Amino acid sequence: MSVSSDIPPNSLLRPRDQRTISAVLAAALALMAAYWWRHGGHRGGLIDVDRAEPLAAKFQVDVNRAEWPELVQLPGVGQTLAQRIVAERRQDGAFRDWDDLRRVSGLGPRTLQRIKPYLLPIPQDGELARR
Repeated sequence: MSVSSDIPPNSLLRPRDQRTISAVLAAALALMAAYWWRHGGHRGGLIDVDRAEPLAAKFQVDVNRAEWPELVQLPGVGQTLAQRIVAERRQDGAFRDWDDLRRVSGLGPRTLQRIKPYLLPIPQDGELARR
């Protein structure tokens, strides 16, 4: 196998190829710097997280099946209240309607109104037999 005579020893590229690669890399860095400058990087405005639209997740919970970690996700329901809901359900049976949730200590009418959009409908007794 013969080695080209214009490649210096201990080098993978010819000097002309090294200059070409250096020029391409310099041009790429210049373009990246121009892009950064044009989009406000020098002002610190390149990534403006404060202007991002907030995301909202829509979910619903079955209060007769959910465990307390799921119930904690409801607005106004902390760990203690969520654990009370589960304990009440285990002690006195399933909730028959949303107003039946009022038997849980600490769950008042305002909290109930706040969490209603996140609760799955509670089936009536006749609907349970059809499932």
